[in-house]
Amino acid sequence: MADTTDLSAEAPFFADVAAGPAAGSRWLSTADGVRLRAVHWDAGGAAAAPRGTVLLFTGRTEYAEKYGRVAADLAARGFATATVDWRGQGLSERRHPSADTGHVESFADYQSDVAALLEHVARIGLPKPLYLLAHSMGGCIGLRALAHDLPVRAVCFAAPMWGIQLRGALRPMAWGLSALSRPLGLSHLQAPGRSGTLEDAARAASANMLTGDAESFAWMQAQVAAHPELELGDPSLHWLHEALLETRALAALPSPALPCLTLLGSDERIVDIDRIERRMASWPGGRLLRIDGGRHELLAENATRRGALIDRIAGHFAPLPRGPAGD
Repeated sequence: MADTTDLSAEAPFFADVAAGPAAGSRWLSTADGVRLRAVHWDAGGAAAAPRGTVLLFTGRTEYAEKYGRVAADLAARGFATATVDWRGQGLSERRHPSADTGHVESFADYQSDVAALLEHVARIGLPKPLYLLAHSMGGCIGLRALAHDLPVRAVCFAAPMWGIQLRGALRPMAWGLSALSRPLGLSHLQAPGRSGTLEDAARAASANMLTGDAESFAWMQAQVAAHPELELGDPSLHWLHEALLETRALAALPSPALPCLTLLGSDERIVDIDRIERRMASWPGGRLLRIDGGRHELLAENATRRGALIDRIAGHFAPLPRGPAGD
């Protein structure tokens, strides 16, 4: 595999809004020539030795700074964290004519981003073993990467996008419109519907399907207000069609024989709940943990709820040895 890591090229990282530990950031180049931003946080906390590295696969529209608090929580439990801004979002290269449109030529392209991240993690010597924590679209990318033998010991999915929640007539409409947009030369246009930007969601409380914690929501708004280059709007019709094709293809694949914990909020309104429930019912040794009152951003809740979830995730990844008295 070709070396895609350029350690000499430091990338920007906006520590002023990340609310996390000190981070390292580098530009990477994928095998197909796309520039990505990679960010990592070292292990810390009370652990005598690092417990490993968490590969963080983020969702659509997301960027590394949004996970500063999560990285701090993981570091306090002895884990390093590494992530990339996926192509077309965050500070990574955006090749769509409209920079605020979420776009990818093929969902298979995201696997080149995964490969670049893995090479980077190996090059800078982050501690093994590796674990996968994947949210939303990152769960879609992560499941495909597992099918390609992603070298992780255990996985945790948070509201994974194994399908998109489309009710009633919206499902055939989404398929038809996104498919027809290609021969009509319109696939570059944004898909109609609710905007994916935090600013638009903030205009109406009912549109906030992300988190029930007002402070966390305001914090995410403040990030893109301070650094608008991080923000991303609605996806293109091309992205929508590729997402529908990929999630349908993934539904036909068996689940790997890896320990898996999946988190699903009771107030989830973005990803397909049925697809998650069906897969986890048949995942060998897998567990579905339902979060009462949880919305889509399960790791963007208040510090108490987030800390409790990180404890569950850390225990799933690498349980700490019990003392002689069982404590």
